[in-house]
Amino acid sequence: MNKERLYDAFGELIYALAMADGLIQPEEIHALNTILQGHPWASQIKWSFNYEASKKLDLKEVYKKALDTFTQHGQDKEYVYLIEILQKVAKASDGIDAVEQEIIELFQKDLKENFIIEMEKRQLV
Repeated sequence: MNKERLYDAFGELIYALAMADGLIQPEEIHALNTILQGHPWASQIKWSFNYEASKKLDLKEVYKKALDTFTQHGQDKEYVYLIEILQKVAKASDGIDAVEQEIIELFQKDLKENFIIEMEKRQLV
């Protein structure tokens, strides 16, 4: 899997989080732009985020598509950065609400579980 697809998935997941309350807030966009400054794949992540926002796809479908990509890609240090992005975007508009916190925690749990399942399939554990 190429890096472009990985960073598309970043944008997809960030979109799902930002839309969790039904509306993308300007503060969330500002936070996303701020945290992505200087990241080599910032334009790809923003493009993917904007693409998902323009299509207004089902959030569960977008989440699943992103999670599938992360699972196929495998472990990556960039997931720590992605979680930081999610937390900062969620915090940007009136703090992290219960739905946003649930999405962040679900992502961490799902990612871990999918990696364990994948490692078991490959008989690595």
